[in-house]
Amino acid sequence: MGNLLYCKDISLGWEGQTVVSGLNFNISEGDYLCILGENGSGKSTLIKALLGLNKPVSGMLIQPAGMKAGDIGYLPQQTAVQRDFPASVREIVMSGCLPRSGLRPFYTKEEKQLAESTMSRLGITDLAPRCYRELSGGQQQRVLLARALCAAQKVLLLDEPVTGLDPKAQLGLYELISGLNKNGVTIIMVSHDFAAATTYASHILHIGAHHQLFFGTTEDYLASDVGKMFSERTVSGDE
Repeated sequence: MGNLLYCKDISLGWEGQTVVSGLNFNISEGDYLCILGENGSGKSTLIKALLGLNKPVSGMLIQPAGMKAGDIGYLPQQTAVQRDFPASVREIVMSGCLPRSGLRPFYTKEEKQLAESTMSRLGITDLAPRCYRELSGGQQQRVLLARALCAAQKVLLLDEPVTGLDPKAQLGLYELISGLNKNGVTIIMVSHDFAAATTYASHILHIGAHHQLFFGTTEDYLASDVGKMFSERTVSGDE
């Protein structure tokens, strides 16, 4: 499998201030990378860099020829306003096709078919005519995941996708994301959930106080000093 993204000695920041430095990692096709870290450690700044919204202060961020930032489907954290959006599920899922449509004021037959097949893939076809704001939190996240898949079929970047969901809905969404990964979708997920990260992810990138603590396979992470320390915190309830 080829590399999708390669980061070497990356430092990131904004307004002249470095937020996180010393990032060294790579993402290959089919990986499930979970990015762990406390609030303020630089995860949001890294997300913006991966989406092409800001450039590294130093270091190299390399993507293969032909891959663009727009090839990454993005599922951001939801706000209260977004949860109350008055549109149908079908409309929201199809809106994932907008980046490729340019100024064209309509959806093509192929884009409509993509939306329908994506809803079927995620098991939400029955929700298509319903109003988004009437759905449960778990259903809304499935809809937004379908939208992100319409935008980019091969790579998904998910920012705390289970925030605010009850345990059953969290498990359902994690299983759905894992199923997508097993079917060839590369997953990059930002999370605070140590247990879920080490259950589902193939690789872990752990960012500490503005610098990298670990990058490697989940197996190696659990055997590392960093992984053991955070595992003990989780068991003791400190996380």
